[in-house]
Amino acid sequence: MTATYRAIQVPEPGRLELVERPVPRPAAGQVLIAVEACGICGADAGDIENADPALQPPRIPGHEVVGRIAAIGPHVPSIWSVGQRVGVGRKGGHCLECRQCRAGRFHLCPNQPIVGASCDGGYAEMMIARATGLVAIPDELSSEEAAPILCAGIATFNALKKSGAEAGDTVAVLGIGGLGHMAVQYARRMGFRVVAIGRGQDIATDALALGAHRYIDTQQEDAAEALKALGGAKAILSTPVHAAPVAALMPGLAPEGRMVLLGVGKDPLPVAMGPLIGGERGVIGSITGSPYENERTLDFSVLAGVRPGIETMPLERATEAYRRMRSGEVKFRMVLTMGERPDAHQ
Repeated sequence: MTATYRAIQVPEPGRLELVERPVPRPAAGQVLIAVEACGICGADAGDIENADPALQPPRIPGHEVVGRIAAIGPHVPSIWSVGQRVGVGRKGGHCLECRQCRAGRFHLCPNQPIVGASCDGGYAEMMIARATGLVAIPDELSSEEAAPILCAGIATFNALKKSGAEAGDTVAVLGIGGLGHMAVQYARRMGFRVVAIGRGQDIATDALALGAHRYIDTQQEDAAEALKALGGAKAILSTPVHAAPVAALMPGLAPEGRMVLLGVGKDPLPVAMGPLIGGERGVIGSITGSPYENERTLDFSVLAGVRPGIETMPLERATEAYRRMRSGEVKFRMVLTMGERPDAHQ
């Protein structure tokens, strides 16, 4: 195994730099991963733009990580072995001791690291990870394909499962970007009537090709009225971080419909209480999922032929890749690749 590895760290808010670091040893309950691919997620912006310059060494961002186990610390379950391909998402591994863990709600464990924020992430050739956060990667998916599914995939897949919609119901997806393009594919393959909602006609062809039955351009139509004309949406998956477009779409919910929030913004969401009560509508939040649920998402992606739209760049071009993600021009996810280090996981 090499003595050092390359990594992208955040020395000050908004700036990325390529450095060499000594390869760490995994502690009890941890593994060392030789990273093969790491997706660049919109949530990385908060970790990069708001980085703590006093933190030493600076944080390594990235939470859509796929690679192979290079070393195993003490007390790691026997289901994991050196050379095995694994992934890690935003939630870095539950504690197995808190009330949420004891209830089996591992994704809500408050004592787990947030990968790329409170612990180092995957913009690097090596990464330490808790064994409780590991996800087995199916052979049918390349590492580049699997990486975005560990965040954008599970977030939208689980949101659809929580939405209350059943096969044949109308489901709308607001925002056809990194999250939305996955949501449209999953929704179509789950048997819903899928309505994609976006701004402008530039994304219309893509939305229909991904599986949407109908595309609504909010610059040309009142999206809520268009949903009403279809009988209302049993569920609306909202991916934007701004509250205004979400609030404007609320009247498009059918009775007993649910608005499922995925985008995290700073502004409060204004909601009229009358329509919620009168139609027994609801607003819920949904956050990723457990490692087991992540494996279910990956398996469904294989079975149903769901794949993220990706563009790849090598690790050393991380700044360029990050800026391209921030520009909104990428279709639909940027993924960093690490190249070959033949002795990385021997």
